Amino acid sequence: MAQDYAERAKWLLREAENAFSAGNNAICVRRSQEALELAAKAALRRVSIEYPREHDVSEAVDAAAERFPDYIRARIVEIKSMLVELARVRGAAIYGYEIEGIPASEAFTKEYAAETFGKTRELAELCVRFASE
Repeated sequence: MAQDYAERAKWLLREAENAFSAGNNAICVRRSQEALELAAKAALRRVSIEYPREHDVSEAVDAAAERFPDYIRARIVEIKSMLVELARVRGAAIYGYEIEGIPASEAFTKEYAAETFGKTRELAELCVRFASE
């Protein structure tokens, strides 16, 4: 299961990169969120931790930190922070901010998408590396 999650996380990273290249910031953010979530769940599976069935698994990652290798433990605060932030904007990346009348296509700047994808790729690749070892 960990290996399967890791492979799909890599696929989602490619989709995020393609969306960014095409100027679709919202889909870039959404796929980045999905990639990091799946990569974190792959790392949790690798250490036989049952994660909650929700999008924000930051607390499970934190609780399992001592079971991860040093290269993940060194970035655990960043991983948790990105999991929390991206779970928060996950819906907006598909639906926009409906109450405010802001469609997803206008909800995220190119700069935010670039920063989000860059950080997410780095952190997801660490989790994927561990899940694939």
